[in-house]
Amino acid sequence: MSDTHIVRIGVRSARELELEVDDPESVSDAFEKALSDGDTVLWITDVRGHRFGVILASVAFIEIERPTDRGVGFGK
Repeated sequence: MSDTHIVRIGVRSARELELEVDDPESVSDAFEKALSDGDTVLWITDVRGHRFGVILASVAFIEIERPTDRGVGFGK
């Protein structure tokens, strides 16, 4: 089972940016801090070390998904 989480960020253009991160709480904390500090860009680093800048004014929502246990075969 993987400990990574999926962070999905919806933007006003009805698109989503989906990132795999190790610490989803740091993403939500960074988002809240950026909003309260009046920042214009939120920077997120995914599990592969890629950095993404998201313009805060274009964020419609942030969804944090729990990791799922991906089984093998056709069973549930």
